[in-house]
Amino acid sequence: MRDKNVKIDNAGKSIMFHFSRIYQMFPGSRKWGGRFLFLAVFVSIVIFSGCSSTPKKPAAVFIDRNMAANQLNLANSTANHGRYEDALLILEDARRLALSTDDPSLRLKTSIARGNYLFALGRRSEAFQLWESASAEGDEFGEHILAALARIYTIRARLVILSHEAVGQAADTMAEEYAALLNREMNIVKSDDLATAAGHVTMGMAEKQLRRWTEAENTVKKALAIHDKGRFIEDAAYDWFLIASIRSMAGHYDSSIDALWTSISYDRRAENGYGLASCWQAMGDVYQKAGNTPKARGAWRRSAEIFRAIGNESRAAILEALITN
Repeated sequence: MRDKNVKIDNAGKSIMFHFSRIYQMFPGSRKWGGRFLFLAVFVSIVIFSGCSSTPKKPAAVFIDRNMAANQLNLANSTANHGRYEDALLILEDARRLALSTDDPSLRLKTSIARGNYLFALGRRSEAFQLWESASAEGDEFGEHILAALARIYTIRARLVILSHEAVGQAADTMAEEYAALLNREMNIVKSDDLATAAGHVTMGMAEKQLRRWTEAENTVKKALAIHDKGRFIEDAAYDWFLIASIRSMAGHYDSSIDALWTSISYDRRAENGYGLASCWQAMGDVYQKAGNTPKARGAWRRSAEIFRAIGNESRAAILEALITN
C-alpha cells in the first residue's frame, strides 16, 4: 500500500505511509512483474499392483484460504493505487474467510493490512489498536514474524507522525529510540525477505529523520535489492521514491530528480496511476526547491492530470491551485 507520505508508506507511499506505500508487505502475499512457467517431462515406469480404486482424500483443504489470500492480494494492490476505502471493502471478504477457517496467519495478515489502510486514511487510533492486537495474537499463537511485522508498521507510523509533528532534539531522541526498537524486530524477521525489506524501509525512514543521509539511502537500497530480486515492482518504485526524498532533504536536487525518474519507470511498468501522480507531484516540489518554477509547474500539471484521470479530484485541485499561484 503506498501512500507516498515521505514528507511515509507503504507509505503510505506510503510515504505512506506508502505511508504511503503502506504494504502491504506480508510474507508470501503477492508477486508482481510476471511469473515463469517451468515445463518438465518425466518418464517413469508405473507398476500397477495393489492399487485401490477409491481416490485418496486430500490431507487438507485450502479452497477458502486460497480465496482469502487472493482477496488480500487484491486489497493490497488496490491500496497501492491509493484507493484505501475500496481496499477496506475488498478486505472484508478476506477477513471473513480468515475468521471462518480460523487460519492464524491470515487472521494476522488481514488485521495488519486493515491497520495500514486505516492509517493512510488518517484513522490513527484504530490502526494502532489493530497492530497492537495483531502483535499480541501473533506471539500467543507462534506467528512471531507476523507479530514483529505488526510492530514494524507501528514504528513506521510513529516515524511518519514524528516527521510531521516534531522537531529538534526531542524528535532526534525519539527517532533513535524507534531505531533501537526496530533493530530488535529485524532480528525476529531476518528469515523472511519481505518482512526484512519492510524493516529496512522503516530503518531508512529513521535514519532520514536523524539526517544521516548516506546511511538512510544505503538502508533503503537493501530493501530495493530484495524487491528487485523478487520483482515486486510497486515496492521497488516506492523504494526509489523514498530515496528521492532522502536526496532532496540532503539538498541533492539533481540526483533526487534522477531517483524520481527511476520510480516513475517502475510505476509505469506496474500501471500504478497513484504512484505516478505522486512521483510527478514530488518532482514538482523538488524543482521548486531548486528554484526552477517553470519545470515545477509542468510537473505539477502532469500530476494533476493523472490524479484527475484516476478519479482523485481533490488532489488534482490542490495541484492546480499551486500552478496558478
